[in-house]
Amino acid sequence: MRTPLIAGNWKMNGLSADARTLAEAVSDGVQATEGVETVVCPPFVHLPLVRAVLGNRVALGAQNCADAPTGARTGEVSASMLADLGVGYVILGHSERRQYYGEDEALIAARYAEALAHGLRPILCVGETLAEREADRTEAVVANQLHGVIDRLDAEVGLGNGVIAYEPVWAIGTGHTATAQQAQAMHAFIRQTLALRDSLLAERMQLLYGGSMKAANAAELLAEPDIDGGLIGGASLKPDDFVAICAAAARG
Repeated sequence: MRTPLIAGNWKMNGLSADARTLAEAVSDGVQATEGVETVVCPPFVHLPLVRAVLGNRVALGAQNCADAPTGARTGEVSASMLADLGVGYVILGHSERRQYYGEDEALIAARYAEALAHGLRPILCVGETLAEREADRTEAVVANQLHGVIDRLDAEVGLGNGVIAYEPVWAIGTGHTATAQQAQAMHAFIRQTLALRDSLLAERMQLLYGGSMKAANAAELLAEPDIDGGLIGGASLKPDDFVAICAAAARG
């Protein structure tokens, strides 16, 4: 039985006072929520502050990590630095990193390996654009993104204790959301793709939906058998909505 996981991606939002207020509200709001893993991923600069505020019901995550352990990587933050701050999760391969910063599968795989090497749980993001969906290339694109990382990892370690987040790019920040049936179909495809490599891994891997999950649609999405949680963007900045999504996951 896979434990539901709800991760909030705050992206590049909020000053320190905002981060403190949001972290306090989320921590307080989920105290009575049992049976669900909750993570918040603030900007790098707010990690120490947020860590100090969070209770033991909420884990701390980061939004990226470097592809090397140390050295001449100006502007990067290593996985060991994140672990030293108490970070437990890290988002990798988000569509915004791919789109705006040119991150490809080789770089994402290197970041993933670094995260595993330092005890972090990577949340690997995969998903297609609207043009790719309309060209009926969704499965091919997602499979390529998965294999682009899996095939570059050490065979002994593999995906480790990572998490996969399916984020249809056309549904991020647009107000559009895949139907529960569309989302389930892609999550089932991802699990089937993983099963071709390792059936036990596929069965235990938490798969998250990352395309504008909100309080209003969370219960319907989370009721699907292969959707184990959500990678939440905009709604994670609204503590009442984020807590409601966590509650929906716990009920599911």
